[in-house]
Amino acid sequence: MVLVTGGSGFIASYCIIALLNKGYKVKASLRSLNRIAEVKQMLTNGGITDFANLSFVEADLSRENGWAEAAQGCTYVIHCASPTPRPDARHEDEFILPAVNGTLFVLRAAKAAGVQRVVLTSAFGAVCYGTDKKTPYTEEDWSDLSQNLPAYQKSKTLSEKAAWNYVTGEGKGLELAVINPVGVLGPVLGADYSHSIQIIHRMLAGQLKGLPRLRAGYVDVRDVADLHVKAMVDPAARGERFLAVAGEAISMLDIADILHREFGEKAAKVPRKEIPSWLIRLIALFNPEVRLIVPHLDLVKGASHEKATHLLNWHPRSNKEAVTATAESLMRLGLLQ
Repeated sequence: MVLVTGGSGFIASYCIIALLNKGYKVKASLRSLNRIAEVKQMLTNGGITDFANLSFVEADLSRENGWAEAAQGCTYVIHCASPTPRPDARHEDEFILPAVNGTLFVLRAAKAAGVQRVVLTSAFGAVCYGTDKKTPYTEEDWSDLSQNLPAYQKSKTLSEKAAWNYVTGEGKGLELAVINPVGVLGPVLGADYSHSIQIIHRMLAGQLKGLPRLRAGYVDVRDVADLHVKAMVDPAARGERFLAVAGEAISMLDIADILHREFGEKAAKVPRKEIPSWLIRLIALFNPEVRLIVPHLDLVKGASHEKATHLLNWHPRSNKEAVTATAESLMRLGLLQ
């Protein structure tokens, strides 16, 4: 039995699909069991037709109640649940407290239930912020908490550090592996998907007049799920963190070029020009949503997946495949209306 936390999330949904397809029994945690039908519809969109091996349990990162029951009877835990960036957040603690406390709730419950290994979904944001490397980032790197980090990246850094500290202290004996994805793309299953995909959604929907000077690494969600499952069972993954990245960092202009080449007239609303960063910073003074991207402007933060490939035989799809699959699914599900 595998507990997957945050079962309605984008990465979690694909982890559930991968596990069910491999014959595992899966227990998915949700903040509210009212979302069961919605989650099953997303899984159906992902190709699942038999739900006999899937069950649900209610648990929330803001409360310790429910996690003991969730972890009971499980051999593995994949902890995907985490607060995601929101422009209306009033204080960084809205991200940090549930991320850190929720991770510790899950780890304590896992330890008490006799779980063998927890795979934690961290982020590239716990690896690369507050520093400026000219060479690709690796699993040895950490974001610098002494710098003024964006709230989401700070929450991922603090929650991952809390997890490592726990398993080397009071949680000794519980195995931990960590996955650090870059921007996650791939086929959407419904309206609940990663914030990275909003970029492509807005491009295709004609909601952007120009493209911010953003360059980032990306990875397909199907490959992220595959890496979680590999890290769950492979002895080589014990005590290790793995960067999940497809290849070199690409710009929003590169993404736009892929969309125009692959979809022609269907991508007619996708902008073809970049917006100067000074103008983005000016707009951000009045727009909290734009303010979220300001810390990322004009940065090039490359990453390497060499460790995951070498230790776990992980081979991700290309950036082009991930971008194309994302756009195709948004069109197919009618999410651009």
